[in-house]
Amino acid sequence: MSVESPTLVRDDVHVVDDERFGPESVALVTGAASGIGRATAVALAVNGLTVAALDVDREGLAETAAVAEEMGAPGDIHPVEADLTDDEAVIAAVEAAAELGDLRYVANVAGLQHVAPIEEFPMDVYDTMQAVMVRAPTLIAKHALPHIREAGSGAVGNMASVHGHYVTADKVAYNVAKFGIRGLTQSIAAEGDGDVRSFSVSTGYVKTPLVVDQIPDTAAERGISEREVVEDVMLGQSRATEMMEPVDVANLFVLGFSELGSHLNGGDLRFDDGMTLTYE
Repeated sequence: MSVESPTLVRDDVHVVDDERFGPESVALVTGAASGIGRATAVALAVNGLTVAALDVDREGLAETAAVAEEMGAPGDIHPVEADLTDDEAVIAAVEAAAELGDLRYVANVAGLQHVAPIEEFPMDVYDTMQAVMVRAPTLIAKHALPHIREAGSGAVGNMASVHGHYVTADKVAYNVAKFGIRGLTQSIAAEGDGDVRSFSVSTGYVKTPLVVDQIPDTAAERGISEREVVEDVMLGQSRATEMMEPVDVANLFVLGFSELGSHLNGGDLRFDDGMTLTYE
């Protein structure tokens, strides 16, 4: 069973016929240098949107832009290098996105992981994870909402997780952040006044660098093999035998932003292969 990050292929991107999906409409995507963020940025560009791709990884952003160009995506990707733990940089990134056109969509995807029991969890790492996965999305929403309202309509999509519904051991910062991002999602819906929708996306384990990188740590923490981590921990409660791919998640953001998601507001797109509501 392979958990290597797969190659992004244009044929796997779902394309929606939406009159707002044109170059004049801008989508801001965080964590766009790799994984789900990269797939989401590329998928939105394939759907014709202008994309402000935000990440701290300059080289990764360049690769994301190159992937979209190689696919012949009709929408342009504009790299925006920014550190999500720096408030001024975050605010500047939102303004940079707004300068590209009508800022209508925000995809808060950036994430971090650290595996350790609560008694041993380093609080500086905890604080960084909350800053990236909760504070930054809130700050982005604060400054993006006026632009979205000015554009006439739009949506904020937040990357949650099955860990925003139930938790697993040794991931306290991630668990808390994902419950928090669902609270932010519902708060935006409560204050959107019909102009700004919001939704979250909750998946199980996805074939991303974040997931692949945590396998050795989880194996060491639990005293099991890396294969057992994949088969028992990551897929043990799933009704699937393979993890989702980043493009599968990206397509959920495309759906949520499009007119197909017009009645999706404050809700959670839970594509978890049965992890949270089934049992043996």
